[in-house]
Amino acid sequence: MTDTLNRRNFIAGASLATMVATLGARASAATADDPLIVTLIIPSPVADVGWGHALFEALETVKADYGDAMQLSVIENIYEGPDADRIMNKAVAEGTKVLVAGSFGYQNGAMQIARRNPDVTVLHASGYMVAPNFSPFAAQYSQGTYLMGMAAAALSKTGKIGSVSAFAIPELITSLNAFVLGAQRINPDIELSVVWLNSWFDPAKAQESTEALVAQGCDVLFSNAQDTPSVVAKAEELGVYSFNLNSSMKAYAPNTYLGCVLTDWSPFFRASIKAHLEGSFQGANAFLGVSDDVVNVVDWSPDIPEDVVAQITEVEAAIADRSFSPFTGPIMKADGSEGVAAGVTMTDAEVISMDWHVKGVTTPLPG
Repeated sequence: MTDTLNRRNFIAGASLATMVATLGARASAATADDPLIVTLIIPSPVADVGWGHALFEALETVKADYGDAMQLSVIENIYEGPDADRIMNKAVAEGTKVLVAGSFGYQNGAMQIARRNPDVTVLHASGYMVAPNFSPFAAQYSQGTYLMGMAAAALSKTGKIGSVSAFAIPELITSLNAFVLGAQRINPDIELSVVWLNSWFDPAKAQESTEALVAQGCDVLFSNAQDTPSVVAKAEELGVYSFNLNSSMKAYAPNTYLGCVLTDWSPFFRASIKAHLEGSFQGANAFLGVSDDVVNVVDWSPDIPEDVVAQITEVEAAIADRSFSPFTGPIMKADGSEGVAAGVTMTDAEVISMDWHVKGVTTPLPG
């Protein structure tokens, strides 16, 4: 069974309290024989593409393993802040035993829930806090965006690439940096311009930003954690290449789609839920990539030159067997200082906390 609750729909005709009461009614008859309740809360719609969709699809895959022994509830369109805290707390009070907090901004509230409820396993999207029953999880998007950078540089005629990005958090900064480093492997002079939306889901602003980047000469665009196909669709309309994270948006750009850095969270969710049921779950910072079967690049454009495809294939294999990292020096920072010394590879901890841009990114980070 999967229940989907939508803040926008509930608030249209009722108060937030009514929504929470609905959760309560659903779980009021809970008994020891009831299924494991897994609740996913996300800041955007589940929709048919994007981050929320990828999380939901992965949990649905795991649910198929358990059948009626697992109940999946999805609460979408929940703003980061007091609403999210109240809804997560109520969901746990009503029987949720595995809470998937699907946004960086849920971190503090989700951690408080974990501390107050040691019998609840909390899986939190990105962040840095860890507790015995609390695991942050993030994708090594950089492994895929590095490869996309190689393809982008091969197809760019202007030497200018762009990105419409959500928030300036390390997970997305590293994705941009790797994109540029991969592009510089093919064209050392390539430059990246960024528009930060400070939103996971704003179709109108995403379209406007796409138009602005193309007007500046960017002819390959990276939709960085936008939970909408707006960038991809507008890029198709304007005749420039684009790619995105999490789930394929090829249907929205059949002619100019560069590809997708896909995330499949089912291996992580499957292992976490199994450990919860066995009583062996131990919180840890899960930073997962190609070798974990979580990150995979799909839907490559047929326009990429064959010689570059061969290079991409070689680098992808090296990333998969861990013999190559996108963040091996020498790497220079955008301000001209040394970021990573020659021959040195950044640790996962350093990558997760990255707060600087590499040389070639022309847009300063927000203050």
